[in-house]
Order: sequence, then structure tokens, then C-alpha cells
Amino acid sequence: MGLQIHNSMSRRTEAFRPLVPGRIGMYVCGITVYDYCHIGHARLLVAFDVVARYLRARGWQLEYVRNITDIDDKIIRRAGENAEPLETLTGRMIAAMHEDERALGNLPPDREPRATAHIDDILAIVARLVGSGHAYRAPNGDVYYRVARFADYGKLSGRKPDELLAGARVEVGEDKEDPRDFVLWKAAKPGEPAWESPWGPGRPGWHIECSAMSMRCLGETFDIHGGGPDLIFPHHENEIAQSEAATGKCFANYWMHVGPLRVDDEKMSKSLGNFFTIRDVLARHRPEVLRFLLLASHYRSPINYAESGLHSARQALERFYAALRDFGDVAPLPVAELAGSAHFERFCAAMDDDFNTPGALAAMHDLARELNAVAREGDAARARRLAAELRGLGAILGLLADDPLAFRRGGDTASDDAWIDALVAERVQAKQARDFARADAIRAGLREHGIVIEDTREGSIWRRDSA
Repeated sequence: MGLQIHNSMSRRTEAFRPLVPGRIGMYVCGITVYDYCHIGHARLLVAFDVVARYLRARGWQLEYVRNITDIDDKIIRRAGENAEPLETLTGRMIAAMHEDERALGNLPPDREPRATAHIDDILAIVARLVGSGHAYRAPNGDVYYRVARFADYGKLSGRKPDELLAGARVEVGEDKEDPRDFVLWKAAKPGEPAWESPWGPGRPGWHIECSAMSMRCLGETFDIHGGGPDLIFPHHENEIAQSEAATGKCFANYWMHVGPLRVDDEKMSKSLGNFFTIRDVLARHRPEVLRFLLLASHYRSPINYAESGLHSARQALERFYAALRDFGDVAPLPVAELAGSAHFERFCAAMDDDFNTPGALAAMHDLARELNAVAREGDAARARRLAAELRGLGAILGLLADDPLAFRRGGDTASDDAWIDALVAERVQAKQARDFARADAIRAGLREHGIVIEDTREGSIWRRDSA
């Protein structure tokens, strides 16, 4: 059946057909770098990292572009509050973003353009829009896009221009012909960064930045455009309007948007005290646990962030690492060697269905169960092959790269003892199955970590050796 992608534009899942056979251009709206990345950003970053990993695993030649917004009202305001140069703030936040990404196991995008490096591209598009009458310079020096001139405005979000007019308003300092119009170029204000332009010194509006960077990197039409749920309107709607008016071509063929993230069933907000940066979470939990939590839900589904969810993610990962306990030296099986495996085929069937990571994880769970069964039977060669397959599938999702024992004894604040409980329970099962060799091996392994098991009438209990 091939790869299917849910297209936000058509609101349907469609067969994926690239512009150029075998090659894919993907642009994802990245981070506005005025603060540390939060867990909503983590969902976006991990989701499209997995998309990129899978497309490459299946043999596509991918050009993955994710921009950085390094000039914006929020950045200017935060730099002023901090009394630091804008470039110092953005440089510090970009470095922090890269640290967070590495911690989460993300691979870097192929290109990471910054808005301030593409001012000439931005000016060229604005000039084209002004020349065609799709944009105008207002008396206050700003350049605005004429929404009324684009007949298809609202086709991504489903919002009608007349409905938008009823809810539109003109902010203080704006000088629009129509309340729906949006700014392409902002006239310079005292003390703000500015670049020369045909309309006077100023800086770009947010929406035009992504049109310029995506078209410079991938061309006037490309395959996939992605982003967060809050970007559908107005950001992506405005990108489409200005880009297609400038080129006369379809801007992007497929639109992908991740679902919203809530915290304990509420919208994440600093005012509610439930706002968490990636760093906040990783100070208490292993990065792979957060990554697993994010992948346990389909990328388009709403996800609820809660400590209970992280605990469940930790337990699920422990089951995988328990299956790999005797195979810490086994390398992931390359994709070319995974081909033909029934587990790999099921994994790919799930991922081909709009990157269904929960289905892919289910295939991995089945593989882990088979690995456990084969290991108990004593077929060492086959068990090692299955362990390599499990690591290979995990690598496509950016999982299972840790040493099994290191993961299980490392723990996090919420579940330091869970790995011990899992091994004690496994030992009980081994004894019931009369696999005394395995039971003794578990006892000996725990003893190496200072854990003593005592068999009592009430069952097996453990304690830390104080000696």
C-alpha cells in the first residue's frame, strides 16, 4: 500500500507521492528562541525526528529543514528585559535547544536556517507581492498583505474570510486597509534591530520568514510542511497566502501537524503553575522515558503529560530492556538485514499508516515477548538475532540505545526501585517454571549491585545490603 500521510489541507489520509521519485523535501516550523524549550516543543521535535528517521530507514533521500526564528517581538522584548544584546540571547537559547535535542536522542535536521540570515530572500518576496498588488505600504511605514486579494484564504484552517472579518481587529499602531491583513515588513522603531529595505528601515514579520527560508532551501513547491497545532492559523494560513500569491504555485503538497499537549488535563500555562521546560523534566526523569511517553501516542492525537504517564513509560521501557538484559553487546540490526522479518513488516505497516508509533511499539512488544521465550528455551543464536532486531527497530524510533543494566539500575526519581521489582518478579516466575539457573543468575546479578533477595513465607522480598 505504501506510505500514507494525513494531510491537514484535505483533512484526509492520502497516499504519499513525492514531487521527485525517491526524494523528499520536508520543512518544519521550528523554535522562536527567546526562552528554554518546553515539553510542547519536545513533542514537535521528537515527532518530526521520528518521521525523518523512518523516511530514511525506508530508503527515501530526505532533505529535512527546520528553521530558527531569531528575530521576533518576543525575542526583542526578552532581550530588553534581560538587558542583553539580542544576539547573545538567541545564541544562548539556540545552544540550549541543541543540548535538549541531543538529550532527547534527536538527530539534527539537514539544514537549520535562521531568519536573520535570509533578509534578502524576505525582501525579494515582499517586493514581488507589492509589485503584484497583493501587498501595500501603509502610511505608518509597515508593509501589509492584502488578504482579500487571495481567493483561497482559509483553505488550510477552514476559516471563511467573512468570518475572519467579524472577529478581526486592528491593534494599536497598525494602519491596515482591512483588519484581516497581516504584516510582511515592520517599520523600524527606536532601539529595535533594523535592516534597510525599499520601504525604509525595518524588520520582517513572522509569517514571511518561513516562506523565504522554506523556498530558499527546498524550492517554490516542496513535499511536506510540518508544525505544531497552534500554527495552522494564522501562521501556516498566511504562509500559504503569501507564498502562492508570489509564485502562482502550490506551496506544499502535504501538511502535517502534531496534536496538542496538555498537563494533567489542563492547558500548559505559566499562570497555572504547570509549565515545564524540557530541562525541568529531564532533571527528574531519564530522557528516553520522556521520548517513549511522546511516542506512545500517535503524533496527531492529543497527549496528556502527567507523572503517572511517565511512570508507565518507564515501566514499558524496562520491559524492553529486561528482554535485552543478556544482550548488552548486541548491535542494532541494520535496516537491510531487518527486511523479511515478520516483526519488521508489522512495524513498517504501522509506520506507513501515517507514522503510527503506537502500532510500531506494539510490534516491538511482540518481538520482545518472542525474544524472552526463545531465551528461556536456550536457543542462544536465535535469541541474539531477535535482540539485534529489537535494537534495530528501536533505533528507527530513537529508542533502546542504552545499556540494559545501566538503564535498569539508573532509574529516575519516580521509579528508582522499579528495575529491582521487575527482576525479583522475573526470578519468582523463573522458579515457578523450575528455571533455577535463571533464578540463581538474577539473584547473583542483583547481589553485584548490593541487592539481597530473601525468600520468605510471604514471598520474595529484597533489601539493600548495608555492609
